[in-house]
Amino acid sequence: MPVVSLNNLHKTFAVKRKTPGLKGSLKALVRAEYQTVEAVKGISLELDEGELLAFIGPNGAGKSTTIKMLTGILYPTGGEAQVLGYIPWQQRRQLSYHIGSIFGQKPQLWYHLPPGDTFDLFAHIYELDRAAFERRKAFLVEALGIGDWLDTPVRKLSLGQRMRCEIAASLLHSPRILFLDEPTIGLDVVAKQQLRAAIQTLHDEDNLTIFLTSHDAGDVESLCKRVIVINHGQVIFDDRTSALKRRFLRRKVIGVRFGQPVPDDFSVREATVLKRGTWGVKIELDTHVRPVDDLIAALMAYAPVVDLTVEDPPMEEIIRQIYLADDAVTVEVVPD
Repeated sequence: MPVVSLNNLHKTFAVKRKTPGLKGSLKALVRAEYQTVEAVKGISLELDEGELLAFIGPNGAGKSTTIKMLTGILYPTGGEAQVLGYIPWQQRRQLSYHIGSIFGQKPQLWYHLPPGDTFDLFAHIYELDRAAFERRKAFLVEALGIGDWLDTPVRKLSLGQRMRCEIAASLLHSPRILFLDEPTIGLDVVAKQQLRAAIQTLHDEDNLTIFLTSHDAGDVESLCKRVIVINHGQVIFDDRTSALKRRFLRRKVIGVRFGQPVPDDFSVREATVLKRGTWGVKIELDTHVRPVDDLIAALMAYAPVVDLTVEDPPMEEIIRQIYLADDAVTVEVVPD
């Protein structure tokens, strides 16, 4: 039985329309006009226990609205949904004991308190047995590598450190599903890698079901086996991440800085040099034409490499390619 099930889920909002020339007047209050905005348009999907799903789309696609309905924060306008057998907006209190959620821009840790104090508070809120809480906290502290920060006020932590503590706080009550809304937003490259590794560890250790939204293609590519893309509130792609990579994550941009000057006639086989400087180059590569590791090996053999980066295209570009593709239709997921 799926742990998350959506059937034709809808959500509309009434948005006040500005009336030209009446701003700030009494007439603007009397003659207020509203327009209906359909944020989610009939989404249907199922999520099995232990899945790590990427739920992606451009800004305004309906991702956060969907998560808020699944966690009981918002009521839908139409359709049905069940999470672990509960109807989220009707049984929010019961459901809250079995799910965790993190919204990248909305912290749950108390800003002026150390994370350890907030953990103790959550133990009381979730009515956890003290011995079980201590065991769970010890596991999360080790898995997320946050032992050095438990007694440091949250305001003194870096964003990456805080996000790892946020994840620990969301998992103290051993939820079966974790909803992650933009967990790596604003993090540097190292912090992103550390957070992804921590999420993967928790998923593997607990068989945790994870519902992830992100604008970072690296999150999707490194963590998730299945990806659903929505645009304008509708599902436009549902398949394995490997299929997404084969079809839409072909372009890579590689930046390299050498330990010696780059000659004017520098070129790369089966790739395009986008920019050449005195010490470095930026190269665009189609991975269907030449593998990334093959090109990197050739660059390192060419001259000593001081620095090297590999970038994916922006998520918005990937989604645009999916949306414009002739065969961009919802497909059924084929089991591995």
